[in-house]
Amino acid sequence: MGALRRIPHVGLIAVLAVVVIFTAAQSETFATDRNILNILGQISVNAVLAAGLTLLMTAGGMDFSMGSNVAVTAAVTAKLIAHGHATPLAVVVSLLLGTALGLVNGVVVTFTKVAPFVVTLATATLLDGVALLVHDGNTISIGQHMFTFGNEKVLGVPWLLIVAVVVLVATALVMRFTVFGRDAFAIGGNEHVARLSGINVTARKLTLYGLTGLLSGLGGVMLLARLGSSSPGSTAGLSLQLSVVAAVVIGGTSLAGGHGTVLGTALGLVLLGVVANALNLLDFSSNYQPVSVGAVLLIAAIANEMHKARAARH
Repeated sequence: MGALRRIPHVGLIAVLAVVVIFTAAQSETFATDRNILNILGQISVNAVLAAGLTLLMTAGGMDFSMGSNVAVTAAVTAKLIAHGHATPLAVVVSLLLGTALGLVNGVVVTFTKVAPFVVTLATATLLDGVALLVHDGNTISIGQHMFTFGNEKVLGVPWLLIVAVVVLVATALVMRFTVFGRDAFAIGGNEHVARLSGINVTARKLTLYGLTGLLSGLGGVMLLARLGSSSPGSTAGLSLQLSVVAAVVIGGTSLAGGHGTVLGTALGLVLLGVVANALNLLDFSSNYQPVSVGAVLLIAAIANEMHKARAARH
C-alpha cells in the first residue's frame, strides 16, 4: 500500500479505472475506437484552457473568465468570417483579442491587489454580456469555413485533439524544464520570497495572464470550428470554465499555488469526459452532468486540502 501511494495520481487513476470498467460492462459502444476518439475530441477545447490554467494556478493565480473569453472570441471570429473577412485574419484577431482580455485581468490583479477570484469573476460576467451583444440574439454561422480543422482527422486523429496534445505537452515541458516554469512554482510557493530572490514577479504574472488569454482565444477558434457556428446559448461561458477548473483541481493542482502537474490535469480532463460520456451512453438525464462535475470538484478540493495538510505534517 505504501508503494501504491507513492505512484503519482494513483487515486485519480483508480477512480478513472473504476468508471471505465463499469461503463464498458454496461455499454458495448463505450470501448470502441470511435467512442474513445469522440471523448478525446470533445475535451480538446477544455484541454487547451486547462493547460494555461494549470500554469497560472501553480503560480498562485486564478482566471474564472477563460470560458467567457472563449464565448467572446468565438463570436467575434464567427462575425468576421460571416461578414466576408478572410479566415486567417479572423483567427489572428481572435488570438490577439483573447490575449488582450487576459492581459487586462493581469493588469488589474497585479496593480490593484484585488483577489484574482473577484477580478476574473467580474470579467467573466462582463464578457458574457459582451458575447450576447455581439450575437444580438442571433446564431452566427460560418458555413464550411474551418470545417476541416474542426471535424477532419489526420491518420485517424482529429485535428483538435492534436492541437490539444501539443498545447498540453508544451505546457508540461515549460513547467518542468524552463526558468519560466520554475519561477511560476516559486511565485505560487511564496510570492514575497520569489520577489526577494530576484524574480520579476510583475512581468511573470502579466505573461501568465496573457498566456491564459491567448489559449482562451485558441479555444474559441477550436470551439467555433467544431460547432460551425456561434450562438448566444453556446457551450462556452461559466459552465465551460467550471469544467476546466474542476479538471485542474481534480488533477492535483493546488488552489493556493506552488504545486501542479499537466499529467494530473490531463487525467482530470479524461475523467470528466468519460463521466459525461458514460451518463450519455447509460441514458441518464443530461441534468446529471453538472451535478457530477460539481460533486467531483468538491471531493477533489477536499482531498487537495487533506493532502496538503498531510504533506505539511511530514
